[in-house]
Amino acid sequence: MHEVVKDYYGNQLQSSDDLRTTACCDASRMPAWLKPLLARVHPEVLSRYYGCGLVCPPLLDGCRLLDLGSGSGRDVYVLSQLVGEHGQVVGVDMTEEQLDVARRHQQYHREAFGYGRDNVAFHLGYIEHLDELGLPDASFDAVVSNCVVNLSPDKDAVLREVFRLLKPGGEFYFSDIYADRRVPAAVRNDPLLYGECLGGALYWADFLALARRHGFDDPRLVEDRPIEITDPALAARAEGIGFHSATYRLFKLDGLEPQCEDYGQAVIYRGSVPSMAQRFRLDKHHDIEAGRVFPVCGNTWRMLHDTRFREHFEFIGNFDRHFGLFEGCGSQMPFDRSAQSGGSAACC
Repeated sequence: MHEVVKDYYGNQLQSSDDLRTTACCDASRMPAWLKPLLARVHPEVLSRYYGCGLVCPPLLDGCRLLDLGSGSGRDVYVLSQLVGEHGQVVGVDMTEEQLDVARRHQQYHREAFGYGRDNVAFHLGYIEHLDELGLPDASFDAVVSNCVVNLSPDKDAVLREVFRLLKPGGEFYFSDIYADRRVPAAVRNDPLLYGECLGGALYWADFLALARRHGFDDPRLVEDRPIEITDPALAARAEGIGFHSATYRLFKLDGLEPQCEDYGQAVIYRGSVPSMAQRFRLDKHHDIEAGRVFPVCGNTWRMLHDTRFREHFEFIGNFDRHFGLFEGCGSQMPFDRSAQSGGSAACC
């Protein structure tokens, strides 16, 4: 499958218009404040990027990021503007043709952004074998990926390496494709469906189990949407399976609990994260309005208190008294079946 994917993205595709489903577009719609940053990226880098949207966690100034499956470097160059001259974005991709495009324009972007030094680096390699690239343990504040993990034949290795590379309190913030059931072998082994990010999609419950097995104890769904298979022939080959594009954030925090436990805690958002003055959206169920007391479970309290977000919140309570589970904390499929559905603003 590595050879199938390298051929598909290195030779067969010439632009995102050649894709035959919407699967390679992440769940996010690009916010208006990011568009000027995108406009500063070299046209060839943009034209050879096979996706849409942008996987972009907030509060990145000075951070060190790793982009898995960085392709032509579009996201790397956008994110490099957000981490600034003193941060760094490292891209990893296994497709030489894509990396050639990314590397060819490093000097162009350094001059365009006005930096005195390169704040990007690119490595040729497999995301399952990050240990072979000389990247030190606990050296990244965040790892991002835009619809690439599903293409990996060894997702266990990917999650294991991401956890190793993240600093304590860091996060894996990524978009990918998931299925509402386990994908049958006929779909999984179809080269075209695999290249279109469907054949390698995990059943959502298997993904949650995989994340927890590698130390990410409370995966948080940020947003999701159903996938449209626009090619009739491909739709027939994958008939009966519901596919969803979803963005998750996985925090590297020791001691997170398997359920949403109520300790009577709350937070108040200060409104101080850039581009998020009115509200801070941690995930699909935690849309926190500035200045308002917002009840949270113990895990959410720690995701804000023990990470780079701490100075932007006031924290109420501690872990001295336990009140049981938050009502409604369950295990049903987390994705919306309708593209128009939205998440609630309440905790858990």
